[in-house]
Amino acid sequence: MTSLLPEKLTAKAREVVDANRAAGRRIAVAESCTGGLVCAAITEVPGSSDVFESGFVTYSNQAKMDRLRVNSDVIDTFGSVSVATAWAMAQGALETSGADVAVAITGIAGPDGGSASKPVGTVVFARATAKDGPDDVIADSKLFDAADGRSGIRLQAALCALELLMP
Repeated sequence: MTSLLPEKLTAKAREVVDANRAAGRRIAVAESCTGGLVCAAITEVPGSSDVFESGFVTYSNQAKMDRLRVNSDVIDTFGSVSVATAWAMAQGALETSGADVAVAITGIAGPDGGSASKPVGTVVFARATAKDGPDDVIADSKLFDAADGRSGIRLQAALCALELLMP
C-alpha cells in the first residue's frame, strides 16, 4: 500500500507542499465537514513538515468557538455553514497557528442536514494570509455534486481546499 488516500488527493497535496516549500510559506488548515482529510493528505507527503504548521478539526460549533475563536454571534446569525463562519475560521487558524496562510472548510456532506437554502453538498471555503489583513480574506461557497455521496463531497471539498493553499 503506497497511500491511504486517493491518488488524486495525495498528488494535489504533493503539489501544495512543493509549491509552498518553494515559496517559503507555512500553512494551516481549519476543517469541519472534511474532518481532517486535508491535513491527512498534506501529511501523507514526505517532507510536509517543511510547510505544514497546524491543523484544526473543529466539527462542532463549540470547537469552532473554543479553538479558532469564532464568535458565537457569527454562528448564531449566519450559521456554521456560511461565508462569515469560514472567514472567522480561516482568520482564527491563521492567528492561532502563526502560519503564513490558512484555509478553512465548513459544509454539509450529508446525507442529512441539508435545507432548501443550504442543500447537501454546500461547502464554504475561506483563505487568509498573514501578509494581507482581515479584510482581504477570500471566501466562497460551492455546491458539490452529491451523486457520489458523503465521501464524494468530502473529496471534492478537500481538493478545492488544497487548491486554495497554492501560492
